Amino acid sequence: MTAATGQNAQLAARVRRARRGRAVARALVGVELALVALPLAIIAVWAFTDAWPWPDLWPQQLSARGIEQALSGRQNAGVQTLALSIGIAAATAVVSTAAAALACRALCHFQWRGRSAFQFAALLPFIIPSTVFAMGVQVVFLQAGLARTVPGVVLAHSIVALPYAIIIMTDITRAAGTRREDAARTLGAGTWQMLRHVTIPQLLPGILSSLSMCYIMSFSQYFLTLLVGGGKVQTFVLVLFPYLSGGDRTIACAYSLVFLVVTFAVFFVFELLLRRFGVREGDDLYD
Repeated sequence: MTAATGQNAQLAARVRRARRGRAVARALVGVELALVALPLAIIAVWAFTDAWPWPDLWPQQLSARGIEQALSGRQNAGVQTLALSIGIAAATAVVSTAAAALACRALCHFQWRGRSAFQFAALLPFIIPSTVFAMGVQVVFLQAGLARTVPGVVLAHSIVALPYAIIIMTDITRAAGTRREDAARTLGAGTWQMLRHVTIPQLLPGILSSLSMCYIMSFSQYFLTLLVGGGKVQTFVLVLFPYLSGGDRTIACAYSLVFLVVTFAVFFVFELLLRRFGVREGDDLYD
């Protein structure tokens, strides 16, 4: 009876500790969600507020002027600027991810002279301060005739996003290996058949993750866009930034709200694509 009582007491103590641990975890998650949700809620309210003086808890007057200006096209803003920003970010994501996929294939599956130097060079934008890097890119692009052009901005964004894409693609490329591709070649599959039915399905989770990361990096890029674009290539962030520092909270929050909605929409699309076409590491393609 004594041994059984002691075991029951220990079990009860473990149950109590587990409950306390779950309670603490829930509390921490709740605090984290509150810290994220509260600023977003304030931004959403300010986007439709015309007057909210201190110390009132609720706005005195609501207005849609911020959203109207953000989408109207006045002062170089609007749907056209938003569409240009989305196009630049999408092109950057595709270029960076494609380059990263090829680079990771060479780094993970082949041994060649200069491999370490190439890997170090690909990650240089991580090491060099962003201001110094942006100034160097601007000088090179001015000499190459790429400054103040949309392709130049896309290329500059791609250089900055490439290290992130390489880091994301490296693990999944190494996990995928080449065994399935070798088996497909043995069975007579051509290059395009192997690419469509074996290589891309294996790498698709990493590809979508890289696309989403590179997209948001390009979509939120300000300083590099300002230098390379020279003010001629107007993206959504270039229009948003002066309002953030200018004191008009209504318009600044309206632009920020549109920015958040577009960003979440893109991530939602990528999540749907990943669930529809993605291959998890537990599936047989990684065995």
